[in-house]
Amino acid sequence: MNNFFTKKKEISSEVLFKMVWVSSFLAMIFTLPPLGIFLGIYFFTGELIIGAVIGFGFHFVILAFSGKISKMVTKLVS
Repeated sequence: MNNFFTKKKEISSEVLFKMVWVSSFLAMIFTLPPLGIFLGIYFFTGELIIGAVIGFGFHFVILAFSGKISKMVTKLVS
C-alpha cells in the first residue's frame, strides 16, 4: 500500500509568504487588465459583445506569456 498521504513536508513561512504574494499578483495581472478593457469598451461604446471579445482575447494573450510574467513577478517578490 502507498504511503502517499502520510508524507508531509514542512513549508517555511518565508516560502508560504512568497507563494501567496506571487499568486495574488499573478491573479491581478491576468484578470484586471482584460476586465478594464471590457468595461471600458462597454461603458464608452455600449457594445457588450465587442468588449467581451476584445477582453477575452487580451486575457488569452496575457496567458500566452504567463511563464515569463510568473518568473518576473517571482524575481520581483524575492
